[in-house]
Amino acid sequence: MMNGRKLWRIPQQGKVRGVCAGIAEYLDIPVRLLRVIVVLSLFLGLFMFTVVAYFILGYVLDEKPANASNEHQPSARELLDELETTLQSDEQKVREVERYVTSETFSVRSRFRQI
Repeated sequence: MMNGRKLWRIPQQGKVRGVCAGIAEYLDIPVRLLRVIVVLSLFLGLFMFTVVAYFILGYVLDEKPANASNEHQPSARELLDELETTLQSDEQKVREVERYVTSETFSVRSRFRQI
């Protein structure tokens, strides 16, 4: 198991027995990318290896149960991207406050409040 995940085959998302869908979910990569790699391996001299490995995995791997967690656990990159977006937003707000506090409008309003 990688990061607490189990390798399944997912026939509901797959084309042939769901092997590529299961491996793609396990490796956290797009299933289309994995399918392209498999098809390319068929044409680049790995035909027998690819076919044999695919069918072995198709029969060895258990089908993903319906009650298995379908929640997407965010990857480190997704978490960092979200954090970066939040920090940029907060930085923009701080800049706006700083711009207002250092503006002449703030100075004039402050003086009027003292009167």
